[in-house]
Amino acid sequence: MTDADSQPLVEGEAESPARTGGLPEPVRARVVGWAAITVGTLPPSEVPAALRSVARFAPAKRARAGAAALARVLDGEPAFRAAVAAGAPAATAAPDGRRSGGRGVDDPVHRAALAFLLRSTELAEVLTEVRAAHPESDPAASTDALRDALARSRHQVDRLQLERDEALRGAAVGQESPEVARLRTRLREQGTRVRELQDALATAQAGARSDQAAVRAELDVARAEAAGAVERARDAEARAEQAQLSLARLREAGRERTAADGRRVELLLATAEGAVRGLRREWGITSGGADPADLVAATLPAPRAGTAPVDATRLTGWLTLPAAHLVVDGYNVTKTGYPALSLADQRDRLVRALSALSARTSAEITVVFDGAAVVAPAPPGRRIRVLFSPPGIPADDVIRDLVAGEPTGRVVVVVSSDKEVVERARRNGARTAPSPVLLDLLG
Repeated sequence: MTDADSQPLVEGEAESPARTGGLPEPVRARVVGWAAITVGTLPPSEVPAALRSVARFAPAKRARAGAAALARVLDGEPAFRAAVAAGAPAATAAPDGRRSGGRGVDDPVHRAALAFLLRSTELAEVLTEVRAAHPESDPAASTDALRDALARSRHQVDRLQLERDEALRGAAVGQESPEVARLRTRLREQGTRVRELQDALATAQAGARSDQAAVRAELDVARAEAAGAVERARDAEARAEQAQLSLARLREAGRERTAADGRRVELLLATAEGAVRGLRREWGITSGGADPADLVAATLPAPRAGTAPVDATRLTGWLTLPAAHLVVDGYNVTKTGYPALSLADQRDRLVRALSALSARTSAEITVVFDGAAVVAPAPPGRRIRVLFSPPGIPADDVIRDLVAGEPTGRVVVVVSSDKEVVERARRNGARTAPSPVLLDLLG
């Protein structure tokens, strides 16, 4: 065995298991598959820049076409690794009794993939189990197996050479024995086997070097992309700051223009006010005095109250005037309209009809009944009130006090067919209408 045979498999540093390039193929495929699933579930703002094109792939295509990009981001971005670990699917039992990788399942491939994502201290131990279960998927393990087979073959060659030398020494005095011929044949076969193993070892070493070179090239590309992204981010930040400064300047200029325009308007108004005051002084205009219409109205004869007949249309016009107040002589109206009902039914029917009238005209309505001992429910409307006269006082006197208490100028309408009630109301400035007119309006 020469000194060259004892050199490491790959010159330089060994591939770190903390990177996807140093993982056995089942583990690497599992990690990349989880990453392909996770990319499709992340919000667009959380997808790494290097994977935005991969995220647009169909789910079945991401792990196949974007494997290299997914592996680079897994190696370089801890946040993405954590997201993939958090979304690692739970394992389930297969129909044939085998188990797929998942938390809590004795699957070394799953445990190794999860340990790689979480940077667990158990990674090296679990990778050893994976390599033992899948030696064909681990280039390093295949190289070690070739190296061991080569060592065994060389040991066997050394032993056969010793046997050959002994046989040659024993056959120096005579013809070559069958045993020597057999040993020579075996020696040639072992030599051929040794050369084959050496060729396989050289091929494995060349493949490992090629894989390392590809990983380093991908790493360089990823670093260049990251540097470009950082530079673009800095440019965008500078542009945003410049835009904010421009906006602040525009706002300040706008405030200055607004203040200047306001001052100009203020000066213009002051000038106009001064001009108006000057014209008043120059023309001797004074305020006060009667309006022209008042002067004309003073020359006309006063209208006679109650000369025009009152009907339902006119009563409706009064009630729709602003702040109109309708005062109703309750039993005078009900005994005119529906005397066959009981007093309680008369009151209830009238109050309900007046509530609808109040809602239609927005007029304030007060209905007065005789009887201090009567207990009645509250009226349904907000602008209608029901009053009962105190003991010994008729409803007519309550109506008189209601009209007298109203301010001069307010529209007050009293509905009653009692002549005395009507005369009192008119003397106090109220308008009057007979009970049949209200009943006609109420329907």
